[in-house]
Amino acid sequence: MTATTAPLTRTPAREARRPPARLRAWATRAPLLPALVFLIAVTQLPFVATLVISFFDWNALYPKARRFTGLDNYRQVLTDADLRHSVWTTVLLTAAVVLASLVLGLVLALLLDRRFRGRGIVRTLLIAPFLVVPVAAALLWKHVLYNPEYGLLNGLSHYVGGPQPDWISRTPLLAVEVSLVWQWTPFMMLILLAGLQSRDQQQIEAARVDGAGDWQIFVHLTLPHLRRYLELGALLGSVYIVQNFDAVFTITSGGLGTANLPYTVYQSFYQAHENGLASAAGVLVVIGSLVIATFALRVVSSLFREEVSRA
Repeated sequence: MTATTAPLTRTPAREARRPPARLRAWATRAPLLPALVFLIAVTQLPFVATLVISFFDWNALYPKARRFTGLDNYRQVLTDADLRHSVWTTVLLTAAVVLASLVLGLVLALLLDRRFRGRGIVRTLLIAPFLVVPVAAALLWKHVLYNPEYGLLNGLSHYVGGPQPDWISRTPLLAVEVSLVWQWTPFMMLILLAGLQSRDQQQIEAARVDGAGDWQIFVHLTLPHLRRYLELGALLGSVYIVQNFDAVFTITSGGLGTANLPYTVYQSFYQAHENGLASAAGVLVVIGSLVIATFALRVVSSLFREEVSRA
């Protein structure tokens, strides 16, 4: 004789006691509301204020003379020769640093993907440059390496009987680029190393059984697999380098043709006191960063989808 249990049914009285679905959803989100309010107050309200100021001819030295000018500040940013040069410098700086960091990061990731004694220590040492404060890294390159009198580069050049140039004066933009490449190569290495360790090892072993060499495996299996990771590293690196200010300000002070758009915004705001013009340039920097960040988020979401489908 077996006992049968009646299925549980939701009575009307029980349904009446349950809070509405919309109220339950708001109760779930309620703990996040303080953080959301703080985020809006810290990030969005200042941006809205910057956007409003960008439509005014507003010099901080003459606050009573401010007037609404519409899009004139944006036209000046896009047509002024110095500002256009700073935009071009930003593009060159970003492209050079991102490409060089990706290539060096890929080489280091391929080396660290192999097993050898002391691999953990080597990884830690290679990651260290990315953990250095940007201003401290720029000061390190400016005084410890680039200094023409006591810098390490000229010391090594003197030891082998070579020239001892003033690196910053002779190659100013390259000096900034090298310091940024040194700092961002570990970041690219970490992203690409994660991609290498997510490869299908059975597929690689099958290729070796079929007679494929290391170069063929790298070209036909590794590079296609790393395409998304290369895109992600390039986009995330571009988001940062486009906004970079520390290296340019510390190493060259924006001189010798190295003034990028963020440094030009700094000059317009703190030196020329042109609040409206600086705000317009800052808004353009934010828009460019948002465009790059949008592509980066798409790449990240596609990577997550690939990992989920693979699991």
